[in-house]
Amino acid sequence: NSRPTAINLKWAVDRVMKKISGINSNQILEVTLKEAEEICNEDEKFCENIGINGLKIIEEIYNKKKDTVNILTHCNAGWLATINWGTATSPIYHAHKKGIPVHVWVDETRPRNQGANLTSYELNEEGVENTIIADNTGGILMQRGEVDMCIVGTDRTLANGDVCNKIGTYLKALAAHDNNIPFYVALPSSTIDWNLKDFRKIPIEERNSEELSHIEGIDKDGELKKVLIYPSKSKAMNLAFDITPAKYVTKLITEKGICEASEEGLRNLFK
Repeated sequence: NSRPTAINLKWAVDRVMKKISGINSNQILEVTLKEAEEICNEDEKFCENIGINGLKIIEEIYNKKKDTVNILTHCNAGWLATINWGTATSPIYHAHKKGIPVHVWVDETRPRNQGANLTSYELNEEGVENTIIADNTGGILMQRGEVDMCIVGTDRTLANGDVCNKIGTYLKALAAHDNNIPFYVALPSSTIDWNLKDFRKIPIEERNSEELSHIEGIDKDGELKKVLIYPSKSKAMNLAFDITPAKYVTKLITEKGICEASEEGLRNLFK
């Protein structure tokens, strides 16, 4: 129950448990480590391929625009979350390495600020120009023509193409749809839940309200501090994920290629 919404952890644990089923107890550690290393190497290759496939989309925009490609992303789906390339960030890194000028709008991603704390750090390390924005800023940037495309990751994608990702993703997809901005979701096949087609059956994790009531930051002395930011008598609801229906997803970017966000699109690519 530690990660009820995201499917990758369960997928990896199930894979390892299946591998060690029936073997001698003195072999468990060795076999488990070997399988974990295989998962790691596999994930690195998958993420690299996601980037190679997604690069084509960024290249197409750049060839038409002949100017910096502005990309909006939400939360962290980079190499701090996966291996080496990330998922949503992989096409960005590939474009940057190829010399295509890219600029990333980074949603802060309240309440845990994964965008502001993690994604911005990654982009800076890679030398990619980026700007941190408040979570509610994306819509007006799209209206002003300052977003060319959106790329996000996903914690679980259903067999019908519906996407479950960090809370706030759905609102970005709605804004993108209203402004004719392409909205892409990058994912490895391990994130696909082939057994589920009804998003209402996804267990949505609700986290500690203190994530909302308090915020952490570094003071002038370099010390990490946590402060209360709203009245202690107020209640808080801290849902960690939301669902973006497939109809708002332009395409899915996977290690196998790019496909429609639909059951037919996924099965044609993977089956």
